[in-house]
Amino acid sequence: MASKQPPVLYETTDDGIAIVTLNRPNRMNAWTGGMQELLFDFYDKAAEDPAVRVIVLTGAGRAFCAGVDMGGLQKESTQGQTQVQRQPAIPKEPRLMNYANKIPKPIICAINGACAGLGLAQALAADLRFAASGVKITTAFARRGLIAEHGTSWALPHLIGLGSSMDLLLSARTILAEEAKEMGLVQKVVPKEQLMDMTMAYARDLATNVPPMAMAVIKKQLLRHPLMAPDDALESSNALMKISTRDNPDFKEGVAAFFEKRPPHFKPFDSTAELFKEASRL
Repeated sequence: MASKQPPVLYETTDDGIAIVTLNRPNRMNAWTGGMQELLFDFYDKAAEDPAVRVIVLTGAGRAFCAGVDMGGLQKESTQGQTQVQRQPAIPKEPRLMNYANKIPKPIICAINGACAGLGLAQALAADLRFAASGVKITTAFARRGLIAEHGTSWALPHLIGLGSSMDLLLSARTILAEEAKEMGLVQKVVPKEQLMDMTMAYARDLATNVPPMAMAVIKKQLLRHPLMAPDDALESSNALMKISTRDNPDFKEGVAAFFEKRPPHFKPFDSTAELFKEASRL
């Protein structure tokens, strides 16, 4: 009898991209605790792999993630789960639903199909969201008698403003990808058959042309600086800029590649580098 596939798949490409796929297509990738643990394990694996520079998250089948598995609330199946052997570069700590924010590499969510509730929370935790045309998106919580869960009450206002967040969370109405783009909830909308090609091309451009250290620090800046007083954020940026222009091989390589009109050759991400340690003290 053939073994069942795990609820999350992981693969890497030769050009520095890790593809993480929610893999319960017969259940519209409905969320379970086992899926959560494996997804976050794979995020850690990608973070620790020096060859990986960008992470792409998507779903198998016709949905991205239709929310929590309602049946799994009573009894969760752990069939097909695997454990990722690793020595975490990131300190072991409770992994909240916005764990993607802790990963020092850009995460692009390719929303290939229905995205609801907890599935939307995972998409919001990613750094960029690209969606297939006509995809249905909903917060869902209020119509189940629930409050705004899993960090959505923080993430949505930061992305789309208070008014639109009130709309989506209070009404829990379903919107299409096109309206989501108008709101700023997703950055790109393309026909479904083009979604992964476009997402991979974008990820490949980042992996090839942007140093991993710069992406890691910018990610930290954008998650932290908007919460700071303007002068404090400016002072932090100034301190980081001094480090990034002082004895920084990425800066030297970026300038050299520009003047020599050649592709850059940036070093892998290094969590011990002074620039990243300074950004982590924000």
